[in-house]
Amino acid sequence: MKSTMVMPLLCLVFLLHVGLGYVPDRKGATGKERKVQYASWDDVNVIAHGLLQLGHGLKEHVDKTKGQIRDISSKLKIFNSTVTELGKQTQSLKEDGEVLKLKAQQLQVQESQVLNISSELWEKTEELQKERLQVHERIGKLEQKVYGILHGDISNGSDSRLIQLMLEAQNRRIDDLIGEIRQQQERLEKQNVRIKNLQSQIKQRKERSYLRREESALNGSSLQSDSPTEAATDCHKLFRSGKRTSGVYTIQPLNSQPFDVFCEMTAEGGWTVMQRRHDGSLDFDRLWQAYEEGFGSPSGDFWLGLQKMHALSVQGEYVMQVELSNWKDETESVKYLFSLGGEQSDYALHLKDISPGSLASALASAPSGLPFSTRDRDNDQRTDINCAKHLSGGWWFSNCGRSNLNGKYFNKPLPKQRHQRKQAVFWKTQRGRYYAWKTTAMKIAPIEIENQS
Repeated sequence: MKSTMVMPLLCLVFLLHVGLGYVPDRKGATGKERKVQYASWDDVNVIAHGLLQLGHGLKEHVDKTKGQIRDISSKLKIFNSTVTELGKQTQSLKEDGEVLKLKAQQLQVQESQVLNISSELWEKTEELQKERLQVHERIGKLEQKVYGILHGDISNGSDSRLIQLMLEAQNRRIDDLIGEIRQQQERLEKQNVRIKNLQSQIKQRKERSYLRREESALNGSSLQSDSPTEAATDCHKLFRSGKRTSGVYTIQPLNSQPFDVFCEMTAEGGWTVMQRRHDGSLDFDRLWQAYEEGFGSPSGDFWLGLQKMHALSVQGEYVMQVELSNWKDETESVKYLFSLGGEQSDYALHLKDISPGSLASALASAPSGLPFSTRDRDNDQRTDINCAKHLSGGWWFSNCGRSNLNGKYFNKPLPKQRHQRKQAVFWKTQRGRYYAWKTTAMKIAPIEIENQS
């Protein structure tokens, strides 16, 4: 562009100075004036052509400059819009940062509140435990005074009445403390109970449906449910009706809904299995509701449920047989005369040895029955610890001592760690307190089956 504009300009200047301009008057030696010289027509054409080229060059330069200006303007607009957008995004990020900062502060406050609540609950629990120990100490002292009254050491009737009132007040206080402890434990473990129960119910339904299809295909009617009017009340009734194959059946005890059980058919009769463990595939460390309703599959590891056990036991006199096998697959057993209380007694167990068999008795029973305990329902006879928490699982614990067939399952007779041995499946007999059994089974049958054998 510069070259196209410079050349015509130079030509124009040259022609103006040479061709069109007149030569100034000069006087020669003779003193005569010279004539003015004018440019020719060709020179004028050249000049006109140069001016035309100059005009074209100027026009191209102006057009190009205008295009560059438009391009720069559009880029400036884009730049301005980008800057504006960045400003908006920066403001938005700043606002988001403020919101996140506020939420973080709120979370910190909530976390602090949760920690404070947890600390308060812990302190309250410790305080209640201390108060409970103090109450037991006071009760012991009061019992001594009552003993003295009964033996004539205190003759004043007003003292006797005062002690009675104090005992009633202490009993109410104990009930209140136990209620508070249970409420706190239920709050902490309520969600866990619901989750475990839902998982157990889903698993039971799936396994029950699968087993019904499989066993129905294998042995025909062994899994067929009787109609409500014809349902057997226990496995021995099924045996008497002609069933001779062990497997899962549906029974309906008196005043109870029908449910599935595993029936072990022997030469003498039918045994209703209440508990079985053989491979450790099922977790038995569960809460009260799970033990009350039952869990697992009747064809595998399972717990029938305290409600169903009670419904069976109130139908008459029953015998319970406990069978354990060691890691050499040697089976040992013991039999008891068996009955089980209802919910109001915390399913208190009543036992009487009738046939020691090859296995020494290790399941205690109190005159009023031994209540069932779990880690969220402490009914054992220890006042300092919760046996279910200490040993794992739910059981009829006396003072955490001689048996727990619902403890943790270990794939060896003697776990390495001492605390593991305490939590294992144990039955304190000649094999020792810390021997972990390989399989367990608890089953009941009417007492007539014992008379037949």
